[in-house]
Amino acid sequence: MKAIAYHASLPIEHADALVDIELPAPQVSGRDLLVEVKAVSVNPVDTKIRRNVAPAEGQAKVLGWDAAGIVKAVGPDVTLFKAGDEVWYAGDLTRPGTNSELHLVDERIVGRKPASLDFGKAAALPLTAITAWEMLFDRLQVPRTPEQRGEAILIIGAAGGVGSILVQLARKLTGLTVIGTASRSDTAAWVEQLGAHYVIDHSKPLNEEIKRLGLPPVKYVAALTHTDKHFAAIADLIAPQGKLALIDDPESLDVRALKLKSVSLHWEMMFTRSMYQTDDMAQQHALLNDVAALVDSGVLKTTLGERFGAINAANLKRAHALIESNRAKGKIVLEGF
Repeated sequence: MKAIAYHASLPIEHADALVDIELPAPQVSGRDLLVEVKAVSVNPVDTKIRRNVAPAEGQAKVLGWDAAGIVKAVGPDVTLFKAGDEVWYAGDLTRPGTNSELHLVDERIVGRKPASLDFGKAAALPLTAITAWEMLFDRLQVPRTPEQRGEAILIIGAAGGVGSILVQLARKLTGLTVIGTASRSDTAAWVEQLGAHYVIDHSKPLNEEIKRLGLPPVKYVAALTHTDKHFAAIADLIAPQGKLALIDDPESLDVRALKLKSVSLHWEMMFTRSMYQTDDMAQQHALLNDVAALVDSGVLKTTLGERFGAINAANLKRAHALIESNRAKGKIVLEGF
């Protein structure tokens, strides 16, 4: 089967940063599904792993943690799906990625693909939808109710993949005032279109931007990028007994700045459940089905930003380069081999 991989951690400009290869087709067992991959999207985690995790000597590492496709075969212990089902999922960090024609994935982290979306539009959503959902409802513990509570959430980096779905979830499923950040006119317009009540400029001090809006201190902060750069401003603008959640990888944070306000700090890592085979691993199956229903009912929309053509090394290198430039808007999708 065709796949895209790398043999050494290299800058994306290098000719061999990503290469087209052939691999044996995987064999299904246990609770695994064998999925014919129809579309994938590219996430920052792809670029981080390519840069920082070298494959074992003589081995090739396949990236990719978003996919939409068709179940070709099921393991003997599978109960949730059958051959022919259209599915979407974000994969498992400890297993080979989705940038291959055929892919094995545990059924407990797979959902049914929204019927209203083509494979490309569907592939844009799983990883970011899981991340945003878990951050909002599991980590920050925001009540899932439209009742207005006079409270706000600040989403830093709202135009990116996670931000694009988090804005929608917060606006559609909670009673929070949604404040997104963006630094360019096109990304600010995108965040506003997704449903943010306010959009502020994260190239400026965020505490000053919040004060300019004349809003009360913000109870919830979702820091999706450059948390270390914004940390002092976050500590200033967040409400007493507020909650801060982050997904990026700051070199260091002096969390003592949160002590006087009794602010709680939460990490979100959507691979935790699959990586540790947690008892509630199947929550991601249920979550993806909930998101699919919300998409099909028109409550949520795909965050696809650009289609980059077929799934091959050349197009994946273009996608990695755009993500590393920090100028991506929405999700980059590739379709078909």
